[in-house]
Amino acid sequence: MSRLGAAVHIATTDGPGGRFGTTVSAVTSVSDTPPTVLVCVNRQARINASIKRNGIFAINTLPAHAENLSNAFAGKGNLPLEERFALARWTRLATGAPILDGARVALDCEVTEISEVGTHSVVFGHIVGLSLGQRGPALIYLDRAYHRI
Repeated sequence: MSRLGAAVHIATTDGPGGRFGTTVSAVTSVSDTPPTVLVCVNRQARINASIKRNGIFAINTLPAHAENLSNAFAGKGNLPLEERFALARWTRLATGAPILDGARVALDCEVTEISEVGTHSVVFGHIVGLSLGQRGPALIYLDRAYHRI
């Protein structure tokens, strides 16, 4: 799977199940009517149960210069969650999930369906809000390394 290049994102959620964020690459557009995406989240990740309880999530697509933020939300450096969020500015849209200021695009989603597949939950979300950042180089992950395109 490391040979499949993918954009790098930070998935976030907030609500009764807590505020969490994690770096993800398994994000896919599903439908434009209704606007729907999916994200795959490891069942062992703390954000998994939180997304399920909160019923919401956001996908924040990272620009090329955000490698350090990606690493922090991937757990490198073992920063506490609050310190990870403190590395950037965040806002909120319709659902209240954290939206990264400066994301190439941020999709604010309500959970519509969850399928359990192997070690991961495949979480489908109806997009209820979005924030478009500036165009420019993007961060991708390929061959177990970051690249900028």
